[in-house]
Amino acid sequence: MTRLGAVFRPQLPPERLRAVARAADDAGLEELWLWEDCFREGGIATAAAALAWTERVRVGVGLLPVPLRNAALTAMEAASLHRMFPGRASLVLGHGVQDWMAQVGVRAASPLTLLGEHLDALRALLRGERLTVRGRYVTLDDVGLDWPPGETAAAAVLAGATGPRTLRLSGARADGTLLTSATTPDGVRRARQLIDEGRREAGRTEPHPVVVYLLAATGPDAEARLRAELAAEGQESVPDLGVAGDAAAVAGAVRRLVEAGADTVVLQPTGDEPDPEGFVRFTAEEVRPLVP
Repeated sequence: MTRLGAVFRPQLPPERLRAVARAADDAGLEELWLWEDCFREGGIATAAAALAWTERVRVGVGLLPVPLRNAALTAMEAASLHRMFPGRASLVLGHGVQDWMAQVGVRAASPLTLLGEHLDALRALLRGERLTVRGRYVTLDDVGLDWPPGETAAAAVLAGATGPRTLRLSGARADGTLLTSATTPDGVRRARQLIDEGRREAGRTEPHPVVVYLLAATGPDAEARLRAELAAEGQESVPDLGVAGDAAAVAGAVRRLVEAGADTVVLQPTGDEPDPEGFVRFTAEEVRPLVP
């Protein structure tokens, strides 16, 4: 079955998260996704708070920029979330926006190498392994977690990817892939092909879920808000990108992404969404029944 979620955008102040998370939980939303955008809100802090305020909704962080993080610290924080909230946390690693990484002095000469090393280390540590690593970016000396997730949770580690090399890397070295809202149905198909190339090269045969953000707007001014956001991102001329309209229109766009290869579709409201609580209720109560 297709999983459906919604994004709490960090353009909202952190104190709004509690009401949105509780609205999502009460409405039966399956997944609530958070961002660690510079220089707004930290992904782990907001995820822990959202999980503590709710009972059932799964909380994803898409994504954690690895240049900002030590692999051991990422593992410690991820393991804590997985043990405290079994089966309810999803974490995604990514390159981060390179201009932002440069602003804080951590831009890597080879973002692909850094992401691959961080993925390998994090996945091994969460499995309970002890590591000694001398990589280009990740260095660990006999490091193991005292409290790995073990059998208490499915501690999958996803990668955020857009370019061909990163998509292949995700297929080879991550447990799933997150695609941005700039991904059309055709883009999902191409991404699946590249991910599968990486999986074959690495000899991986287990399922590899693909999560896709879908920019969506509803309400009287939905079309105008959607077009304004696409224009601000320089994407107004891209066909089949984003959706504005009622639940039937949004569900149709979700289905097109699923038919292209998405396993989970996460509705991303516009940055000026006037009713974030209403948006998560709309996703859960109106769109969800129309999606298989």
